[in-house]
Amino acid sequence: MPRQILGFALASLAALSIARLAVPVHGQAPAPTPTASSKPRTYTVPRTPWGDPDLQGIWPGNNGVPMQRPAEFGERATLTDAEFAKRESQAANQAKADTEVFVQRAGGGRGGGVGPPDHWLERGHPTRQASLIIDPPNGRLPALTPAAEKLRKEGRNGRPLTGEWRGQADSYADLNIYYRCITRGVLGSVIPVIYGNGNEIVQGPGYVVFRNEMIHESRVIPLDGRPHVNASIRMYMGDPRGHWEGDTLVVETTNLTDKVPIGSNGAGYAGDPGNHTEALRLTERFTRTSDDTLDYKATVDDPQTWVRPWTILIQLARGSEPHVYEYACHEGNYAMSNILKGARADEADRPGSK
Repeated sequence: MPRQILGFALASLAALSIARLAVPVHGQAPAPTPTASSKPRTYTVPRTPWGDPDLQGIWPGNNGVPMQRPAEFGERATLTDAEFAKRESQAANQAKADTEVFVQRAGGGRGGGVGPPDHWLERGHPTRQASLIIDPPNGRLPALTPAAEKLRKEGRNGRPLTGEWRGQADSYADLNIYYRCITRGVLGSVIPVIYGNGNEIVQGPGYVVFRNEMIHESRVIPLDGRPHVNASIRMYMGDPRGHWEGDTLVVETTNLTDKVPIGSNGAGYAGDPGNHTEALRLTERFTRTSDDTLDYKATVDDPQTWVRPWTILIQLARGSEPHVYEYACHEGNYAMSNILKGARADEADRPGSK
């Protein structure tokens, strides 16, 4: 990377980090995500000073769209008025329940099912988009290959590769890569889950930086046509290369490991074929659709895991917060050692263990 380009990118990120220290922490509140019907038919994408389409900004996700479409929808990708009204009613009831839990627990008590109190969770807001998956046309994940299905049932030393194995803690290997606060992978860092999911795009001549709150990832994407690194080099977030197709930034990522899952929570295990293999090739497309909206499409192509590629669409809206805030995960990262200690103490208390 030329020194002046490196200096530009580092200076931009440093300025953002310094500014973040002076701002009190609030939730990553996204602006409302418009439906496809509300988008303008024509839009002129602004340009950077060096002439590239300007994608810069804070683009948090919306946790109000399911990953897969209900089977009864068939190939219908948008909700009817009645279905949308039902989704809005469910969201309102959930918000009321969260508030009631907050009132009941204000003086103490446990948090929600995932750890934090229910009022911490970001439920998102309803849209008419039926599912994040838009291809296959039925909005559902394609079938696993026979080899991947077999490994899913028989892998991990004879134990199935399904479920999260929350109750098992024989070694660090029983805690997946997300539980260990390492990464949620490329898609897991973008797909909204639970809370947070702030994203930021920063650009410089010849480079785009895509930052994710989950879990403090920054992908530096070169645009100069250089080849991918040697196939023997494997990385959690892969090796991205970008180019422009009109106003759309296209990013092709290879050299991924099989240790980081593809999915909505990034919670998987090394070698889990329900996630992906090292054959995975990921193609992302970033397109501004208005001053305050950006479409993020990602196509997952791993012929060793799924019988066909599949694509998701996340309609990102410009965030109201000025910065992406720190995702602390396990503060001090004591969770793994404490979980293992707890499991050993549990075993010691069982009848006949002494």
